[in-house]
Amino acid sequence: MSRDSQKSSFKFDPKLGVRSHLDHLSFSYDEGVFGPQPELRRLDQIRRSLRDPMCDGPDPVYSIVMDVGRREHTDELAQRMLLFGVVVYAAGQLGEEPVRSQGHIHAVAPHCGWSTPELFEIWEGRAIIYAQESAGDDPGRCFAVTAGPGDKVVVPPGWAHAVINADPNTRMMFGAWCDRQYGFVYDAIRAHHGLAWFPILEGKQEDGQQKIHWEPNPSYRSSDLSLRGPRAYPDLGLDPSTPIYEQFANDPNSVQWVSEPARVESVWPDFEM
Repeated sequence: MSRDSQKSSFKFDPKLGVRSHLDHLSFSYDEGVFGPQPELRRLDQIRRSLRDPMCDGPDPVYSIVMDVGRREHTDELAQRMLLFGVVVYAAGQLGEEPVRSQGHIHAVAPHCGWSTPELFEIWEGRAIIYAQESAGDDPGRCFAVTAGPGDKVVVPPGWAHAVINADPNTRMMFGAWCDRQYGFVYDAIRAHHGLAWFPILEGKQEDGQQKIHWEPNPSYRSSDLSLRGPRAYPDLGLDPSTPIYEQFANDPNSVQWVSEPARVESVWPDFEM
């Protein structure tokens, strides 16, 4: 079994008490934990950003709950303009592509005047966080970060991004810190018929996993794609060994840069995912 296979099957405890049931894309919450009913993203909602908009695939594609947490933190989260979300993706594929989101840019949050960053943590399965500097004709720098349970990935302010289920044989789940005044902007991505690179599934390898290769979207100018694994983020003060909700619980200031990116303004211009 490969290292990626071992990590994708690893049981990770996010230490929050939000659970998704294996047989469907629903959620339940432990005592003392709050959260909403899930929103389901249907295949028809993301077709315009797929390489093959007429493809078949799982429907719903994924399920999302925004604003979850421990009840003891309700006031602290509101005061700090922080929001925690959890998403679970279906297994399967969308035509030749793995199950994925359509991609978006974060709207500018009125309270801080920034298109805010996002901090992801993979809980189950294997994910790829794809991000590009711009959704204009020139996408700028493009990154695809493959991550497994417990890995953390940061998308910097203003970048267009999408999350991909890297293993069509199993579902994928992640948690993320977001800004409380979050909003999603899709127009520029839809105008380009998707992001600058499409993930395409190939045949199965010896370990049973399907390899992914990347094909450029001709609606953009030519660009390079950097493929990499997750890294630590000492520049943002993250502890790689502590779940991201637990980091907030231990020290709320540790993730305050998510809703106040100006706190680490010098980090963003040359940021490496």
